[in-house]
Amino acid sequence: MTDTSRTPQGLAENLAALRHNVGKVFLGKPEVIRLALVALLADGHLLLEDVPGVGKTLLGKALARSLSCKFTRVQFTPDLLPGDLIGVTIYRDKTGEFAFQPGPLFTEVLLADEINRATPRTQSALLEAMSERQVTVDGETRRLGPPFLVIATQNPHEFEGTYPLPESQLDRFLLRVKVGYPDRAAERAILTQHRAGEPVEGLTPVWGPADVLALQAHTRSVRVDPGVADYVLDVVNGTRGHPEVVLGASTRAALALYRAAQAFAVTAERDYVVPDDVKALAEAVLAHRLVTRGWTQGGHGDSGPVVRDILAKTKVPA
Repeated sequence: MTDTSRTPQGLAENLAALRHNVGKVFLGKPEVIRLALVALLADGHLLLEDVPGVGKTLLGKALARSLSCKFTRVQFTPDLLPGDLIGVTIYRDKTGEFAFQPGPLFTEVLLADEINRATPRTQSALLEAMSERQVTVDGETRRLGPPFLVIATQNPHEFEGTYPLPESQLDRFLLRVKVGYPDRAAERAILTQHRAGEPVEGLTPVWGPADVLALQAHTRSVRVDPGVADYVLDVVNGTRGHPEVVLGASTRAALALYRAAQAFAVTAERDYVVPDDVKALAEAVLAHRLVTRGWTQGGHGDSGPVVRDILAKTKVPA
């Protein structure tokens, strides 16, 4: 790339290179890749949810390798403790002093694999990190990143040995994306691609941390007209009065939809948001933040149909 391609506008125009690089190994799901980039550009976090073996971990690895960022993968298990993530203070005999030993949380891209297999106590250790990009240990605040992106994978709650994520933590994920199975052609290509080993190991970076920060700043400058902002608020407000919703979306959810729409516009090489950006992202941004009657009555709690119903009933600005 030339120097001009490293400007925010140049980086926005070269998003295709990043998408293509990830798509070399994560086959058949271009929209999932796009949503992962939306989370990155909006400086949010991404929750990938689906059954085991559909490529959730592979997507996280491919994105991290494409960014040339410091990458850490943590396998969440029931015996994982908060200190295993954050780090611990240890006493060093040679110096006679206590020293902090950072944990895997001190990275730029964290892949929290099967996050809902850890206990709620360990899950909650991520709350400050995800919200404030910092952790507090022994009274001292330590910064994370920048950039700092959490990509978490989650198996459905019905699977044995999983713990549902609390609403407070779900709210920290900008997007929840269901990966789904690849189509037959993509699945055949996956079989061929993996004959010689793990293809993600051969990915080369196309961006660096400075590029990520530059484009995140550019994303925040994307124009959102008042009518589109009101549309965001109308959709969010619709969750608060829907008969199937017990707990509607918060102001934080409205801000998340606003920022995600800005990032979605950047992936479309626009410097302004249109209502279709909001519609395209509403389910991924809002569904995991709602508590529905199905959830409180012991059902699966899928709020996607509720969000789609609200979109169908909400007037779209001209």
